[in-house]
Amino acid sequence: MESKGLMCWVIAMFAVMLVILNSAAMVRASDIVHDDEAAPKKPGCANKFVLVKVQTWVDGVEDAQFVGVGARFGPTVVSKQKTANISRLTLSDPRDSCVPLKKKLTGEVIMADRGNCKFTKKTNVAQAAGASAILIINNQRELYKMVCDPDETDLDIHIPAVMLPQEAGSSLEKLMRERSSVSVQLFSPPRPAVDVAEVFLWLMAVGTIVCASYWSVWSASEDSIEPDKLLKDASDEHPFTKAIGVSSVVEVNMLSAVLFVVIASCFLVIFYKLMSYWFIELLVIVFCIGGIEGLQTCLVAFLYRWFKKSAESFTKVPLFGAVSYLTLAVFPFCVIFAVVWAMYRDAPYAWIGQDILGISLIVTVLQIVHVPNLKVGAVLLTLAVLYDIFWVFVSKKLFHESVMIVVARGDGSGEDGIPMLLKIPRMFDQWGGYSIIGFGDILLPGLLIVFSLRYDWLAGKTLRSGYFLWAMCAYGFGLLITYVAFNLMDGDGQPALLYIVPFTLGTIMALGRKRGDLNILWARGEPSRFCPHFRLQSNDQIDQEN
Repeated sequence: MESKGLMCWVIAMFAVMLVILNSAAMVRASDIVHDDEAAPKKPGCANKFVLVKVQTWVDGVEDAQFVGVGARFGPTVVSKQKTANISRLTLSDPRDSCVPLKKKLTGEVIMADRGNCKFTKKTNVAQAAGASAILIINNQRELYKMVCDPDETDLDIHIPAVMLPQEAGSSLEKLMRERSSVSVQLFSPPRPAVDVAEVFLWLMAVGTIVCASYWSVWSASEDSIEPDKLLKDASDEHPFTKAIGVSSVVEVNMLSAVLFVVIASCFLVIFYKLMSYWFIELLVIVFCIGGIEGLQTCLVAFLYRWFKKSAESFTKVPLFGAVSYLTLAVFPFCVIFAVVWAMYRDAPYAWIGQDILGISLIVTVLQIVHVPNLKVGAVLLTLAVLYDIFWVFVSKKLFHESVMIVVARGDGSGEDGIPMLLKIPRMFDQWGGYSIIGFGDILLPGLLIVFSLRYDWLAGKTLRSGYFLWAMCAYGFGLLITYVAFNLMDGDGQPALLYIVPFTLGTIMALGRKRGDLNILWARGEPSRFCPHFRLQSNDQIDQEN
């Protein structure tokens, strides 16, 4: 089992490095990248930026739909599709719409290329020609917020302007060249502040940590039930431990906590520089390997009670050593499950398989990786918060975009983000998309919460007098505050650990100080325990035996 123990250790540590790369998980797939906070707001140029749906009609038949973003200037787009006008789409001539158009328009929507003059200039030219709206095609795949320059004066604009990504412009132009009549309909349905998907995602994150915590303590209690077997052959692993697949425990020390963040930063930069289709495919393979190991571990532990004999009967397998018959029976199913998910990961219901694999991986890692005391946990989480803040906010000044958000969205890869996250489709949002949370936002606080329940069990504390319940409540509240901040920031990427860690870590430290346990929690991590295998004899007993 040494080979399997090494394999678990490598997968766990590699999984931990991967999940922290996506700890800024509060990212909405709006693809609006321009930060306009410094842009001036003035009368005629003070609109809120809203996403706009551009529904196409080809020869009177409803066709493809594209998503753009409304400009800071001009009137706002109507919110309901049934009240939106259907107008003929035409190409600007000249294409940049920077000089008066060669022909007059009668309520048509004009499509112009970005560049050569200001956005407001293009819109005024289209308005003067009689257009009812203007679609400005970006020269990049992302959307861009159209703002006003500080010296703008010509802001008497009465038609809406919408920015579309480059790919949408190419598709529309192809439609116009192939078909006789292409019309568009512009509308901007409101996005709900809170979607039911976020509630389920919150329950999923909290539930994952609760399950991992109780499983960790359950495993420890099972080990303590059969101490004689453990003492009989210290070199052999406990049968139950082998059965559930947790063949070794990796403790995080101070040095590894620091190196963890440094190495994760290096990996993040590599991901950022190498982000492409093939790189996402590589991450999918790595995720499947970790998911297979995690799903196998969880299934074997779940089935152990009913198939105890198979779980405790072993056979030799090359490279892996002794493996239980139950593990051999479960392994093919796990491989097939991961392969099927990888093949159909773009399907509408593929998120279910991704969440199952992800939760299994997180739970397994929380069984293998432990923080020995509060000091190590505090250092690890504090560094993780600084890491989050740097790569979400500060990296914008160095790379001109948020490195963490770019990697989380998978920009430049042609794929819908990296797989190291849990996601649920937004149920009542007309814009669709997913509510997502990164593995790091569950795993890193989870290390501390699992430690708190192990401490409660060893100290003989009840749920109310212990630390686990309050740490769990603090985590849930911190995650809730993250969602609030995310929605208040109009969907801009947020470092979730910035809100989660202070609540979780602060609650344990405050309670520990109030109860007088802080020194033990901070330095030792475990209370003094009575060992049943050694009984001290009094002097009278020794004299009687002699």
